[in-house]
Amino acid sequence: MKITVNGTETEVTAETLSAALTELGYGDAKVATAVNEAFVPAMARDVALSPGDRLEIVAPRQGG
Repeated sequence: MKITVNGTETEVTAETLSAALTELGYGDAKVATAVNEAFVPAMARDVALSPGDRLEIVAPRQGG
């Protein structure tokens, strides 16, 4: 299915956010996620994805 990941249209076979993160190479990485502009906590990433969904993946940054 086609979804948008960080602004780029992407084809995935995953049906859930968790599976999509694995498919996209994030695996166990510590990232923040949002689907269709709604924050999804790590414990709730079994949320189903639909064609056209917008996924944002943000890695934490260090510094100051």
